[in-house]
Amino acid sequence: MLAEIIAVGSEMLTPHRQDTNSLYLTAGLNDLGVIVAFKTIVGDNRDHLRSAIHIAIHRADIVLLSGGLGPTEDDLTRECLAETLSRSLHRNEAVYESLQKRFVARNMDMPPNNAKQADQIEGAEILPNANGSAPGQWLDFAHHGTRKLIAILPGPPKELKPLFDTECKPRLAAALPPNHMARRQLRMALIPESQVDARTAPIYQQFRDVETTILAGHAEIQLHFICVKPTLAEAEARVEAVSDAVANEMGDDIFSLNGESLEEVVLLMLGVRRQTLAVAESCTGGWLGQRLTSIPNSSRVFLGGAIAYSDRSKTALADVPSYLIEEHGAVSEAVARSLAEGVRRRTGSSLALSITGIAGPATPRGTDANKPLGLVYIALTDGEDTQVKEIHIPGDRERVRLWATQHALEMLRRHLQ
Repeated sequence: MLAEIIAVGSEMLTPHRQDTNSLYLTAGLNDLGVIVAFKTIVGDNRDHLRSAIHIAIHRADIVLLSGGLGPTEDDLTRECLAETLSRSLHRNEAVYESLQKRFVARNMDMPPNNAKQADQIEGAEILPNANGSAPGQWLDFAHHGTRKLIAILPGPPKELKPLFDTECKPRLAAALPPNHMARRQLRMALIPESQVDARTAPIYQQFRDVETTILAGHAEIQLHFICVKPTLAEAEARVEAVSDAVANEMGDDIFSLNGESLEEVVLLMLGVRRQTLAVAESCTGGWLGQRLTSIPNSSRVFLGGAIAYSDRSKTALADVPSYLIEEHGAVSEAVARSLAEGVRRRTGSSLALSITGIAGPATPRGTDANKPLGLVYIALTDGEDTQVKEIHIPGDRERVRLWATQHALEMLRRHLQ
């Protein structure tokens, strides 16, 4: 069965407010083996909302609407759903009395417009809202011979989440055939999306019952596999089969078979080998260290390091000889090598990474004056051997810095592997 989520509210069509409810509802539907096929955001406009509901009812089996259940004139969800279904609205006296008691308990008079929150759609079941004034409503009916399940839910997350979990989700579970969803996520760093698809499409296209999605961004490629079957064992067997076949094709390019981040994988590998790591960063300004320390318990293997941004700090914090900087420039193979070796000695770590580069947008001066923007050197040392990698990263300052950290972590992963 396919589901659609409609988020109602003009504020979510501005740059200042995001729809987060749909993420929670999607997770809940996936738990029931339901795939969300469509998500719609619609403003507080009667015609637009009726149109969105009409489309959703025709193309989805399950429709969840969030928001638009308040007392004001622009809260239109109840009215628009009733109009689209050609059903009447009537005042639910029990809900109305509950609203009045809610205001009395707060020593307040209930404004007349709050009464609309007690309006019930013909044939709907009231979903009590223990955390707010607007109850939800549930509809289970046949539309042109097809069963439709519709719920309207309040917009505030603190009301929507518990109401969905306690009232809506059990009704969905009872109405749906038993289904289970299995997922698998494969991640690869620094490889073009087109290359991944060219190599893997002939494989995953053979698995017609597995939904495959390729996502590119943040210097990595992700392959997501989803399968829904009557039993969890069947679903897991299918995603395991396709992911194993893809893993055989992509080999060492895959850094995670279960969705872990590159920094998680590197820290795990260091822990297994009982090795420690230190870093020295120039152009990335601590971004590499931040990625590593964002993982809980990273202190077991990550000792720290230095943000050696200025030429003077490279010498003071990582023992880079000043003549190297004067002769080769701060962005050079020699300085990258010296940074890594110096910070490893200073911290006593097993391994050390360094990054130095030109992130822009300003052009460098001095010895580095004729070097291009996006030039980055990354060094990795274990105390006996030091590898230095020269890369050229196109794009703006943030892209250069992000990709530099990704290159550094991937260089370390392949070394450990």
